[in-house]
Amino acid sequence: MTFGQRVTLVRREKKLTQAQMGAAIGTTGDMVGKYERDAIKPSIEVAAKIADALECTLDYLIRDIQDNEDKEKRISPALIEHFNKVERLSAKDKEHVLAVIDAFTAKSKIQSIME
Repeated sequence: MTFGQRVTLVRREKKLTQAQMGAAIGTTGDMVGKYERDAIKPSIEVAAKIADALECTLDYLIRDIQDNEDKEKRISPALIEHFNKVERLSAKDKEHVLAVIDAFTAKSKIQSIME
């Protein structure tokens, strides 16, 4: 999947128009359309604004990964920010946070098996 295809996919998931996306990154909807069609490539600064507006990482938008892995590989900037905060915790507090995450992922796995 190309950069433009990923931008289109995530923009539509977020229910944003090209015009809304353009306004969010300081350009026009027409320019967003050109990015989505891969007619032109944005500068790294504009690509970063696109990632921020779509609440995904720039890495997700530019990496060439398989379609079925897309959602698994996408990590929102908000989640990354939380992980960075956890990294600054004491070792004991990190252990507790990881235990909570493990408990929720185990619960989710059990629920999916039960369905």
